[in-house]
Amino acid sequence: MVMKLKKIWFDGSLVDWDDATVHVLTHTLHYGLAAFEGIRCYRCHDGRSAIFRHREHTRRLFDSAKAYLMTIPFTEGDIMDAAKQTIKANGLTEAYIRPIAFIGDGVMGVHPQNNPVRVAVICWEWGAYLGDDGLENGVRVKTSSFSRHHPNIMLTKAKVTGNYVNSILAKIEVTRLGYEEALMLDTQGYVAEGSGENVFSVKDNVLYTPPVTSILPGITRASVITLAKELGYEVREQMITRDELYIADEVFFTGTAAEITPAREIDDRTVGTGRPGPVTKALQKAYFDTIRGKNPAHLDWLDYID
Repeated sequence: MVMKLKKIWFDGSLVDWDDATVHVLTHTLHYGLAAFEGIRCYRCHDGRSAIFRHREHTRRLFDSAKAYLMTIPFTEGDIMDAAKQTIKANGLTEAYIRPIAFIGDGVMGVHPQNNPVRVAVICWEWGAYLGDDGLENGVRVKTSSFSRHHPNIMLTKAKVTGNYVNSILAKIEVTRLGYEEALMLDTQGYVAEGSGENVFSVKDNVLYTPPVTSILPGITRASVITLAKELGYEVREQMITRDELYIADEVFFTGTAAEITPAREIDDRTVGTGRPGPVTKALQKAYFDTIRGKNPAHLDWLDYID
C-alpha cells in the first residue's frame, strides 16, 4: 500500500498529494497509453541520498514516449529535477520514484489526436518488491499460461502502462495458485522474463539471460551484467528453454523494484539447493554496495540529491 505523503510534482509544479487528480475522461484511463518509469533513491553509506541510474531511467522514459509518438512537454533535465524536488518536499531519504507521462482528456476514441500529454512524478517509501524473505531466501515461481508480448504486437522495448495488462494476468494467475512470481515465455516458448523483472540463470558459474527481443531491456539487468563481468563471471545472452531453468544451479530475477531476488523453486522443481547460491549472493553484495555508494568504480551511476 502506498502511504500518503505531502507533495506530488504535476505538470511543472509541486501540488498537494490530494490535489494531484485527473478527469474521468482522461484518455489514458480509457485506452491505456502512458510511458512510465520505476526508479529508486537509496541512502548511501556516507549518509547522503542518491538516485540510482537516474539519467538512464529518464532517457528510457523519453524513449518509451517517442516509440508511441508521445511528446513529453518537458526536458529530461526537468524530469530529473522534479524527482529531486519531490523527494525533498516529502522529507524522504529513500524512495521509489514513479515518473509518468500520460494522455489527458479532450477527444475520445482510440486516436488521441491533440489531447495534452501530462506528466507527474510521485515518490513513496517501498521495500523489497517480492518481500524481504524473498530477497533473502528466494521465491516460488510458476510458468504462466500467458505468453509475453511479441514485438510486432506491442513495442516491447517501451515501458508503457498497457503492456502491463499482460503482466497482471500472469501475476494473478500464479499467485492464486500459491506462488509468488510468474515466469513468462515468449510466443516461441522460450524464457522471456517475470511479470515485472528480467531473469538470469547460473550453470557452472556461467550466467545466462534472454536476449533483448521480446523483453524490456532492464536497467538493473544491464547493471548486473556489468557487475558480473567485473567479478570475473562469463555472461551469455541467449535463448533459454524452461527446462534449462529447472536444472540450473541458480536462478534470480532483476529489476528496480525486485533488485536481485533469487528463485528457490520453479514449477515445483527445486532450483539448485533451494537456497540462494554463491553467484547470486556475490551479485547481491556487489549490487547493494554499488547502490549505497561503496563501489568507487560506479559512482557515476549515482545522482546525489544534494
